[in-house]
Amino acid sequence: MTATTSSSEQIKKAENGFMRSFFHRGRGDSPFKTLMIHLALIAACIIAVYPVLRVITISLRPNDTLLTTSLAIIPENASLDNYRAVLFGEPERGRDSDFFLWLWNSISVVSVTSIFAVILAAVSAYAFARFKFPGRTAGLVFLLTTQMIPAGMLLLPLFIMLAKMKMINSYLGLIIAYAVSSVPLTIWTLKGYYETIPVDLEEAALIDGASRLTVFTKIMLPLSTPALAIAFLFSFMGGWSEYLVARVVLQKDSLYTWPLGVFTYASDFTVSWGKFSAASVLIAIPVMALFLYSSKWLISGLTLGSVKG
Repeated sequence: MTATTSSSEQIKKAENGFMRSFFHRGRGDSPFKTLMIHLALIAACIIAVYPVLRVITISLRPNDTLLTTSLAIIPENASLDNYRAVLFGEPERGRDSDFFLWLWNSISVVSVTSIFAVILAAVSAYAFARFKFPGRTAGLVFLLTTQMIPAGMLLLPLFIMLAKMKMINSYLGLIIAYAVSSVPLTIWTLKGYYETIPVDLEEAALIDGASRLTVFTKIMLPLSTPALAIAFLFSFMGGWSEYLVARVVLQKDSLYTWPLGVFTYASDFTVSWGKFSAASVLIAIPVMALFLYSSKWLISGLTLGSVKG
């Protein structure tokens, strides 16, 4: 009886030891936890990538075929005609391509907007982070509150204001509209980052005779490069795919940005889904290149400004 009890206890201890080693291994992750994490990441990647693959599939289908029972990524009779039509037009139908004009308009407007927003937000965020002045807390709350207002509610007052300033059909009006919407969030991002930089560095420079402007340009800005890169990306992405404000401000075909230009492939009764999808794929290339180039600042810029210390 004792031998039987002892063997059962040994078996139970062995099972408990196996379970502990399988589900928990010191400071490292157990094999089961690692497996679950990888399965979750793979599922998330599939969910994120699959819609993009379907858009690519539609862009390769001939004759604007949208609905089909085939789930193949590369469809039968795949063709690059839609890409050719988007890039170079359709001379046989008397339609020229304005794709590069739309792309240039978007890059110009969004780049100027992002640079202006980052400059304005960098100075404002530094003031909010380092100085105590009347209305500071109310100003921060006001900036945060503006982000809670949907863009659609601002279209009518925005149109009236730009019309009175004669900025309809003007890139300057569109730049102002984009900058107003991106600056508040950018200020909050940079403020959080500035507060992680020790004040001792600035005080030491001030004691050595540096001016406040020198401290800001020579110390704060170089140290906040990751946050500035993230602020630029936020502003860039906010204006890159924006449609509603651009639809209100720009009404001439020659001024169209790419979101407005792509919608010219949709008429009242038909939509050229193949060209629409091909243009969408081509438009994603500059954004992907920008994110790949700025990836070295992306992680640090997103995390360092999140905790004050």
